[in-house]
Order: sequence, then C-alpha cells, then structure tokens
Amino acid sequence: MSDNNRSFGQGAQGEPDAPKANKIRFAQRLRYNFDNSIASSKSFMAFMGLAVVVVAVLITALRYNTEGADAEGANFFDRFWSTIAILFLGAGKPDANWGQRVLAIVFWASSLIFTATVIGFISSKILGIVTMMKKGKSAVLDGGHTLILGWSNRIFPILKELAIANQNVRKAKVVVFSNIDRETMEDEIASRAGELGKLKVITRFGDATNPADLQRANVSAAKSIIVLDSDSSGDATVVSTVLALKAVNASSVNKIIAEVDDANTAEALQTATEGRVIPVRSHDVIARVTAQASRQPGLAAVTLDLLDFDGDEIYFNQVPALAGKTYGDALLAFNTASVIGLVDEKGSVKVNPKHSTKLTAESKVIAIAEDDDKVVYTGVREDIAKKKFTAPKAPVRKAEHLLVIGWSEMGQSVIAEVAQFLPKGSTVHIVANQKFVAADKLANLKFGANVKVTFAAVTGDIDELIAAASAKKYNEIIILGYRNAISESEADAQTMLTMLQMNQLFDAKGNGVEPTRLVAEILDSRKAELARVAAVDDLVVSDNLAALLIAQVSENPKLAPVFEDLFDADGASINVNPIEEYAPLGKEIEYAELVGIAHARGESAIGYRVLAASRDSSSSGVVLNPAKTQKFTPKAGDSLVVVGDLK
Repeated sequence: MSDNNRSFGQGAQGEPDAPKANKIRFAQRLRYNFDNSIASSKSFMAFMGLAVVVVAVLITALRYNTEGADAEGANFFDRFWSTIAILFLGAGKPDANWGQRVLAIVFWASSLIFTATVIGFISSKILGIVTMMKKGKSAVLDGGHTLILGWSNRIFPILKELAIANQNVRKAKVVVFSNIDRETMEDEIASRAGELGKLKVITRFGDATNPADLQRANVSAAKSIIVLDSDSSGDATVVSTVLALKAVNASSVNKIIAEVDDANTAEALQTATEGRVIPVRSHDVIARVTAQASRQPGLAAVTLDLLDFDGDEIYFNQVPALAGKTYGDALLAFNTASVIGLVDEKGSVKVNPKHSTKLTAESKVIAIAEDDDKVVYTGVREDIAKKKFTAPKAPVRKAEHLLVIGWSEMGQSVIAEVAQFLPKGSTVHIVANQKFVAADKLANLKFGANVKVTFAAVTGDIDELIAAASAKKYNEIIILGYRNAISESEADAQTMLTMLQMNQLFDAKGNGVEPTRLVAEILDSRKAELARVAAVDDLVVSDNLAALLIAQVSENPKLAPVFEDLFDADGASINVNPIEEYAPLGKEIEYAELVGIAHARGESAIGYRVLAASRDSSSSGVVLNPAKTQKFTPKAGDSLVVVGDLK
C-alpha cells in the first residue's frame, strides 16, 4: 500500500477522512422547505396557496392542450377559472362574467365559514365530553371494589399484592380516587405496577376530603377502603378523608384501613369510629423491622415472606379436637401448619400466649399455612410433647457498636428500637451529610443509659467515611435514607452510593476498615434490585413493608390485631435466633423437635433460615412453615425463626 493512502494521528485507527458534501436534489430541498413551513401557520398557508395555484395551472394547461379553444373563444384564463370553479366552487362550467365569478367566491367563502363554524362547535362539544371523561370525573357504577383514596408510592406494591390475592376472583376491581391527573395515574400504574392479571383498575380524579366528590366513588358499595398517607401533608389529610367518608355515610363498608403516623391520631380515629377505622402505623412497622433486621440477619426477608400473598399466609381455624388441650399441644398438632396464636371465645387475639393456656371448643388457632385447607389437625405429637427439653443458657452478651450512615426522623425511631436491646456500654455513632441534616438535630440525641451516642457532620468526602468506619470495629453498619431532606429517588441514590463505597472500603487493604455486616433502607421498591447489586447483607424496602401490611388488612381485617401484636414494641415479635441455641451443629434433626425445643423456651417456631442458601439473596434461604416431619442438618450461621419475646 502506498504511504499516500494511509492516515495518521488517531491511534491505530487513524483519523477519519473529511466527509464529502453531497449534492442536494430538488426533491430534498422541496421536502425540507415543506417540513419547515409546517412549523409556522403563515408559511404553511402561503405554501399551500402556492401549491393550489401550481396544481390548477398544470391541470388547466393539460385541458387547454387537450381540448383547445372552444367555439365561444374560451382562452387559457377562462379555462384556469373553470378549473378553480370545478375544484373548489362545485361549478361545472365557467361563469359568464366577472360579477358572477366574484359572487361565486363570496358564496363559497360564506358556505365554508358557516360549515366550519357548525363543525367546530360540534367538535368542541364532543371534545369537551371526551376530555371530561378522560379527567375521570364520571361516577363509579361498579360495586364490591376495593377503594383506594389518596396517592403515594405505596399504591404500586399494594396493587401488585391485591392482584395476587385476587388472581382467582373473576371480577376483582380496584378504584383509585385521588387529586392526581387521571392520565398521570394510569401511566404511572402501567409503568410501575406492571402486569396485574385479572385485576381491573379504575381511576377517578377528585378530592377525597370533599364529600361531594366522594359520592362519585360509590363508597357505600365498596368491599373495603384504604386511605393512604400522602407523606407531604401527614395525618391531617387522612383525618379529613375519614370525616368525609363519615359524611357520605359509608356505613355498609366493613372496615376502613387508614395509614397514619401519630399514635394518638390512630387511637382517636379508632375510638371515634367505634373500631370501623383500622389504623396502620407504617412508620412504626418500618422502623421496627429495620431495627430488628440490624440485630437479626434474615429478619427482613422473613417479614416480607409472611406479609405477601405469594406463599404461606395467616389463617384462623376452629379445631374442636383441641378442646381441653394446651397451646403448647397445638404447636405440635398440625403437620403442614405453624401455629402462632389463639383467638379465645370472646374474640380476643393473643399471639404466642402462655403455652399452658387451655383451648375450648370455641377457640380458634392462628396458623401460618399454604392455604386454609392446609390447617389440618394431625394429632398432637406425643413423642415430642412428652419429651423434656433443657433450654440452653442465654449467652452473655458483650457491648455492641453500631455505625449509622444517613439520618431522618425514621433514624430516631430505628435507634430507639435497637437501643432497648443493646447491652450496657454499647455505642451508636451517627454520620450524616451536613447538606441534608443540621448538626443541632443530632447534638442531643439520647437513647437510654446503656447507649452512648456520638455524631459527626460530614461533607460526603470518602476520607471522612474512611475515618468514621475505621474508628473502631463495628458490629453493624446501618445505612438510612435522607427521607425529609431530598427526594425519594435522590435519597435512594445516596444510599446505594454509600453501599458501594462501604463495600469498596471493605475490599481495600490497609485502610483500617474491617468487613462488617451492612443493613440498608431503600424507600422505593423499584430500586431494590439495584441495591442488591450494590451488595448488602439485609435490605429493608420501606414502601413494600407498608404496602404489604395495608393490602393484607384490606383483604382480611381480622389480621389487624395479629400484625399489631407482632409489630408493637410491647407485644410478641418475629425473631431469627442462632440455631445453636436450639440444636447441636452438624447433627440431623426433625423440624418437629425444633418446635418442641422452642416450645420449652416459650416460643412458637415458624421456620428456619439456611445461611448457605442466602449468600446471594437473603430471602432465598428462608424456609417458612416446613412440615413437622421434615429433617435438616443445622450448620454454623443457620437460624430458627420463632415468634416470641425479644431476648
């Protein structure tokens, strides 16, 4: 190859030759001018007028050359006028004189204006009706629907769960009623909720706090009503919505599930409506699960598994064969169901009651099962029930040290929950970006005599994070979102960035940062998969937790006191305890025996978690409600999932 054909200067590829200018054809120039003319109404009209003249001239020339001048001496202009008359005025021949020609144009213009006015009026009316229908201001005629009032990010997981819960229902319907534009609602639901199967979602625009608007939602025919907290206006809007529902007189609706933040507001709503309003304090549920997830690996996954409609659920069954037997006996009386509580003859719900509690013929067991027909009495396992188990001594706990990165009002609730169970001498160090959290909000935090709290306001520089993480060996690192300072998407992005930075620090050598268990809070469930890519040991997806709880209670209001007990700080709770507290490692054991050992400790076993199966995903290692006859070999890091008091 000759050197003259080579190019130089851009690596091995060489610089590209300058492009050659192509000759612009007439058709391209015409198309270009036409495209530009559309952008301007004046240019477009001039372009179309010129086009009409050109077309008319061409047709006239063709006619003139074909027919020639007629006997009356019609010239080219007469033929041109004749062409215009035929094309636009509906005339079959040229008019005799100029007066008639002008009059024809006037008639044509008048007819055009009148016709356009009538058509425009009719079109505007039709467009107005269509626009009104698109706005979603028409009344809902369907009955037996789940009515969701308000709008928040939790609506999408709620719809997903309702779709799963009603997949066998032929005409399941949900009506979403909010002050968000209907087109926006439908676009968001389509993109964020995904495929909802047989579930029909109807959207309506209106003010849920206005009784006149609410009448269009067919409130009285609703199966259940969900009132969402909009996050921005808090409980005030929820209270106003409940009052509006009362004004509409929705007495036929069994229960109204209202999402509230404040405990006093929740109690007042329940009392004032004589129990018809079931308050769901999602803030407390999220804080409690986040706190316990930091202490118990796998607990977030167990909670999600228990709350969703896909898999095992909670059922109430009356079992006459258990009359006269104890709650401890009931734990070992169902091979394919895990008993977690009782409903006594008065209807009072008790989760993990005293195991000596005797059942009557009217008592109902609260059990976790694949379906209600799986809660089958198989007889008390006497071989296990009569066996004496010695509960091992609780290990002596040493002081623990927690590092919290990020902060919001949720952080205060989380640490307040964790602090109740931290041994004396424990510490909590909070690191928060000063752009998002003012230092005075962290200066005087106190969480009991056992815990010392320190804080550092940082700029977000990686060196500051290294300094904080290497200050001491931490037992847990909790990463929280800046909920109130920035948008939800920005808060999640900041959380995931921090997760990546921490894992990078763990992998690096010589920086003094030791690998530590990470627990992170993600606000938007759509970011969950991204967060898992960023590598975290336990992930608490906030809107999912709240949505699952709301969906469960809306489908079965009887579950409300069960979940209230499970997620109340004073009640029983779900715990994920080390398996070695119940059985020796490396020796095969029947699950029924683990249930018996947990019973000896005053706990109700509901499953186990295998560490080896949860390396990639914390949820994959959870086995909820295994058969009592199932056997497995415990290994280091495995856990037993129980319902009982926190240790």
